[in-house]
Amino acid sequence: MQNPEPQPRDLVAERHRPMSRRRFLRGVGASVALPALPSLLPRWARAADAIAQASANVPQRMAFVTVPNGVNLEKWWPKGEGKEFELAPTMESLAGVKDQIQIISGLDHINATPGSDGAGDHARANATLLTGCRARKTAGADLHVGPSIDQVAAQHIGHMTRFSSLELTCDTERPSGNCDSGYACAYQYNVSWRSATTPMAAEVNPRRVFERMFGSGSSEERAKNFAIRQKTNRSILDFVREDARSLDGKLSTQDTQKLDEYLTSLRDIEDRLIKFEQVATPPSKDIVAPEGIADPFGDRMQMMYDMVALAFQTDSTRIVTLMVAHDGNNRRYPEINIDRGHHDISHHQNRAENLDLIGQIDKFHIDSFAAFLQKLAATKDADGTSVLHNSMIVYASGNADGNAHSHTSLPVILAGAGGGKLNPGRFTTVPSMPMSNMFLSMLDNLGVDAVDHFGDSNNHRLVI
Repeated sequence: MQNPEPQPRDLVAERHRPMSRRRFLRGVGASVALPALPSLLPRWARAADAIAQASANVPQRMAFVTVPNGVNLEKWWPKGEGKEFELAPTMESLAGVKDQIQIISGLDHINATPGSDGAGDHARANATLLTGCRARKTAGADLHVGPSIDQVAAQHIGHMTRFSSLELTCDTERPSGNCDSGYACAYQYNVSWRSATTPMAAEVNPRRVFERMFGSGSSEERAKNFAIRQKTNRSILDFVREDARSLDGKLSTQDTQKLDEYLTSLRDIEDRLIKFEQVATPPSKDIVAPEGIADPFGDRMQMMYDMVALAFQTDSTRIVTLMVAHDGNNRRYPEINIDRGHHDISHHQNRAENLDLIGQIDKFHIDSFAAFLQKLAATKDADGTSVLHNSMIVYASGNADGNAHSHTSLPVILAGAGGGKLNPGRFTTVPSMPMSNMFLSMLDNLGVDAVDHFGDSNNHRLVI
């Protein structure tokens, strides 16, 4: 028997109960979070004033996407200034969301530059990128850099979601020990740090991300349930079908369409995961894919982006880091017919051939990022805008020019409108300042106003 709608006398009391946005389809071994569906809100919450209140409290998300080895700066910076700017060749695929991005020049990470600690730019670039701090040069256990911006945010708002944060990577190796001129590998292979001494290990396996988000039980139970689905050739949606039927007749036409699109995208990721796992290479840089089988890096990257989109859409988390590859990565790009290592090419020595290849790699990375932003822009949020509108997404590299190992005027894109608080759709050059100033502004916009200093910020905010 269904619970009756609250009677008028009960509405006042009902209004004071916490209203969760998180709804799930549950089944044996499955827990599928749903996007915001207004039809499922209690009757009092559908009133105009309640809807306005819910819109004011729509989740605000923050993500950081990092790419390695700098960029081809000549093909990166736009022409023009302010709202009147022309995207550079590297960024042509961002044209569809041009009004929702900011390209910012002038942001520095001085703590990544060489000092008395000498060589090790790649390790410093990664360690400093989201912390703004200088890493202690050590290959031992006495790591020290600083908490990263994502974890500072997670400490304040992470309790509001199933996962306080997600840390993802498209890299296929995570060694230990000494990786870069006396710097521990932990610096080079992590961009997210819970504290000055504790990195947040990123997940490289998209299957484990999927099972964590949509499975249920412990990690061992999730693995067992996946094995059952794999053996019986069934989708995770098969296990929540009965619960999904309980929504019949409860959803508006608009919400029904929204749910169908969401479940279709979920099934699509499952299909792509199966294909990916059939061709994925072992997690070692020394083993290459068999001849005739495509390197799955591009597929891995796109699936990670898609799962971030689902996590944001379902309010499973509001904080994400995605390291496309660690700084110093020397992978080849057979997807775009580049058979030389990225790090090697980044030491371009101003040779036109090398610069052209760097531009192609930059474009490859940006194209996937653009598809991610377009997906967020097309996903309606609880307030009728888009998930992208209610997000702040940084795309950056810890090096500017890979040949010079420069860490000033870093390549930075800030996507999203932060719920209307940001001023996207422009290219802006700011006076040289710490990137940490931008991070402080992002915390402010997220409602984390208790933090007045971060990394090497000089206590100024960047107007974004």
